[in-house]
Amino acid sequence: MFLVNDMNKLLVMKFYIETYGCQMNIYDSEIICSILLKSGFIKTSTLKKADIILLNTCAIREKPEKKIFNRLMKIRCLKQTNNQIKIGLVGCLATHYNKQTLEKLNFIDLIVGPDSYKKIPKMIKNLKKEQTKKEIDVSLANQEKYTKIIPIGVRTSISAFLSIMRGCDNMCTFCIVPFSRGREKSRNPNSILKECKILYKKGYKEIILLGQNVDSYFFKQIKFLNLLELIAITVPLMRIRFLTSYPSNISKNLLEVVKKHSNICKHFHIPLQSGSTRILSLMRRKYTVEEFLLIIKMIKQIIPDCSISSDLMTGFCTETQEDHRETIRIMNIIKFNFSYMFKYSSRQGTYAYRKLKDDVPNILKLRRLNEILMLQKSHSFYRLKENIGKIQNVLIEGISKKDDNYYYGRNYKNDIIVFPKTKSKIGSYNRVKILNSTFTTLIGERILSEI
Repeated sequence: MFLVNDMNKLLVMKFYIETYGCQMNIYDSEIICSILLKSGFIKTSTLKKADIILLNTCAIREKPEKKIFNRLMKIRCLKQTNNQIKIGLVGCLATHYNKQTLEKLNFIDLIVGPDSYKKIPKMIKNLKKEQTKKEIDVSLANQEKYTKIIPIGVRTSISAFLSIMRGCDNMCTFCIVPFSRGREKSRNPNSILKECKILYKKGYKEIILLGQNVDSYFFKQIKFLNLLELIAITVPLMRIRFLTSYPSNISKNLLEVVKKHSNICKHFHIPLQSGSTRILSLMRRKYTVEEFLLIIKMIKQIIPDCSISSDLMTGFCTETQEDHRETIRIMNIIKFNFSYMFKYSSRQGTYAYRKLKDDVPNILKLRRLNEILMLQKSHSFYRLKENIGKIQNVLIEGISKKDDNYYYGRNYKNDIIVFPKTKSKIGSYNRVKILNSTFTTLIGERILSEI
């Protein structure tokens, strides 16, 4: 146990952590919690009670970056009343900035990249002993660093994230991930299966496999489709999801595995980014629009009821109105179940930042973004209505925030469903008949006892 001797008193240090960004960051926060708890620290959910405040950060776009720094400025004020508080910036922003920039952030004591979380306890110890004024480690590793660490869940007791790989080798011109998280590193499948078993014993009902490109997983001849099948067989009573899938990595054999196992959810998250092949080429995406459409066609042929979501970007370098119209055309053809949509923001360190001109006016980016947002809203409604009249297996995740007389849960396609509360327990599967739909949620009624 890590103890600090202060005026002859032994004090256990408390840490507080806030998480920004993607599911991988949430999982990383669980890793950090596990490391610190094992080292004797105590987790607190109250900011003002913490001796160490950690912000796990996102660098993917400009908007979350600004949000994080606004938050840091507020937290900085706590040092005015207690100069013993240590503030840590961890995650992708730590590796996004150069060392000179990081050193100028004089109120931040601890700066740690995604591959250096194991070092946090020792770094805090050095700070408390006043061996250093600032601790920085933003080095990136060539191998997975957290294979033997079991994360401490910070989300729900129903669904657990499980990272199977880290980093990215695709080097898309707009993306900072290869620079902030490094090259692809796949976990040993034995450690993944061990974590699955532990999660099952702890009572979790669902595992969400994570990777920047989850279907790029490869470890000593074990491909993603092999790993997915191993997990489905190892924990047959657990529901399995995965994200994110890179389009050109989706194969017929992978789809057959998803179709074969009832506990693998029929949902793919596949970023399109743009409906213009010209723009996709500038982005260095490894597919054309025509190839993307063929992938969608293959998915629908093998798994007709499969849900497909995507990522879409407006206003990338040199994007014309014709390019934008192409995106709208492709959206109308596919009708994604839902999409994450955002306007392009140039990120320091990327190829696009160095070599391409960010020449689309912000007002035009926003206008185009609003157009695809409205279009996606209609497509999501269309896809949700396809469920009306069907009976589906729903995993209850909790009580509805809008009406505490209703449960909410998800079906195998990742749709959110609400239905009147019964004697069924949170975490149980229920047969629910879909009666109606809003733009975002299915409404149903339970027709059978819990499974």
